[in-house]
Amino acid sequence: MKKQIAPLMAALATSLMLASCGTDTATTETATTTETTDSNMAMEGDSSRMAKPEGVMVDGVAMTADKNIVENAAAASSVSTLVAAVKQAGLAETLSGPGPFTVFAPTNAAFDKLPKGFVAGLMDPASKAKLAGLLTYHVIPGRLVAADLKDGQELTTVNGEKLRISVKDGSVMVSNGKDAPATVQIADVISSNGVTHVIDGVILPKGK
Repeated sequence: MKKQIAPLMAALATSLMLASCGTDTATTETATTTETTDSNMAMEGDSSRMAKPEGVMVDGVAMTADKNIVENAAAASSVSTLVAAVKQAGLAETLSGPGPFTVFAPTNAAFDKLPKGFVAGLMDPASKAKLAGLLTYHVIPGRLVAADLKDGQELTTVNGEKLRISVKDGSVMVSNGKDAPATVQIADVISSNGVTHVIDGVILPKGK
């Protein structure tokens, strides 16, 4: 399981190293300015493609691009189970970092579809690594809006395994390639560090 979460941990370590480095202020400030500019340009491009620069409504709350993925998710009551799981797995800080990330976010109802006791077992502190592996299977490095997702496309997740995209009658679906796919219910929730697509199912890595 260490292998599964290594990419996220490496990214987090790099961020911490940059944050703690004070020996070359000018270089750090230049890098930060460049990163911020690139991020702003990416968000502007996303908003243009979405034609919804004001943000997307989830549970009656506007998800806005001035907040990060975790901050926006925490304001949406329908994904509270996911937010709790992210915190339990120790991934909140990483998913609040610069990214960018694309997150397929299962709703509370999606978690309720899992076998009885499954979620409780994952939330046990002893299952932290397994929980992190499941959650990172829902995260793609980079910023992908719905227009970027094509039928038959395969995406490599942060935990190293593949997700398969299918598009039918305008609906975007995502699966492990074996089980029934989850459908995107709310697409293109733009945050400062990526994009979230709310889905109606939890995607299990193959063999899990």
